[in-house]
Amino acid sequence: MLPAALAAFGGISIVGWICASIGAVLLAVIFGYLGRLAPEANGGPFAYTKLGMGDFPAYLVAWGYWVSIWCANAAITVAAVGYLAVFFPVLGESAMVSIATGLGIIWFFTWINSKEIKTIALVQIITATLKVAPILLIGIWGMFYVQLENFTPFNLSGESDLSVITTTTMLTFFAFLGMESATIPSGSVKDSAITVRKATIFGTVATVVIYIISSVSIMGIIPAEVLAESSAPFADVAEIFWGETAKYVVAAGAVIATMGALNGWILMQGAIPMAAAQAGLFPTIFGKVNKSNSPIYGIIISSFIVSIFMLFNYSNSLVETFSYMMQLTTLAVTIPFLFSITSFVIILKRSNSGYYQKLTVAIFAFLFTAWIMAGCGSEVLISGLLLFLLGIPFYFWITREKAK
Repeated sequence: MLPAALAAFGGISIVGWICASIGAVLLAVIFGYLGRLAPEANGGPFAYTKLGMGDFPAYLVAWGYWVSIWCANAAITVAAVGYLAVFFPVLGESAMVSIATGLGIIWFFTWINSKEIKTIALVQIITATLKVAPILLIGIWGMFYVQLENFTPFNLSGESDLSVITTTTMLTFFAFLGMESATIPSGSVKDSAITVRKATIFGTVATVVIYIISSVSIMGIIPAEVLAESSAPFADVAEIFWGETAKYVVAAGAVIATMGALNGWILMQGAIPMAAAQAGLFPTIFGKVNKSNSPIYGIIISSFIVSIFMLFNYSNSLVETFSYMMQLTTLAVTIPFLFSITSFVIILKRSNSGYYQKLTVAIFAFLFTAWIMAGCGSEVLISGLLLFLLGIPFYFWITREKAK
């Protein structure tokens, strides 16, 4: 749905894509370095922050990351409903039907994630394979049909170029969230010092190529005023190329893509709190597992919160709801990123390995992340800050209970 969310800004949003891509690669390199420096650390950003900065910053990272997952899963569910509307138009007409469908999707994948990890992994492999095919097909084929006039005027928003580039960089950066996911189960990965680094860096670079090609194609084929109203831009382009049947095929691929993403992030919404609970920084219920070794209580609590997020934000259109949830997600995850970068510098100094070269990468990654945070806008910043502050009393309650 990103092409639709970016259409109101015009061709300048491509600059945002490029900036977001550079920042994502910088962060992927940082997490790749961290995977090598602390290969046995489970919990990704949480574990690295605990190693570098101690318990309280690590708790803030776990909380911020957890909040970002609530928002991301709500946004992904909205996208899934948007593409299902291609098959069931009532989803685009009735908020109640859309909400019921979204809740059904969330709780179906909550049930999937109560199973053994191999079941979750099988779903992820199938959905990842099926989602890349239509995205690449639309992107590569569409490059031959791009109309340059659809990128003019370059800036449609009426705001300054710098302001729009900042906003579009923040929006497109949402597409790269998760580049650090390979670090979260690091302690359980074979040859993790090498494997996690490769998965993080190469995965991010591949994503950059696929997403920029496909986004440029869609924006160059569909006029901005039409694209801004689309709830299924990839399917709309497929219909232009190959007719109505292709529209349904690509829409089905997009539904699979969103559901695959949701499956993976529901796994994460249980894994992060579990790592924190096992370190004594989250309530013990989040560390409990069922007979399939799934942190089911943490997953259920998280899915309940995601459901509430959806209910609160479904008064707007699908594109507006998706855009808002994207911004809130991006803001929430910048805080764990900033702490992870700072911890990287601390851990790196202890290891004394290629310090100044890696420090330069860390500085640019930190500045980029701070810029993304600034680009979220005052409304999102206030909402995100309130969600973040909400977690602080829980920390003191947890530590007090642990001290008894």
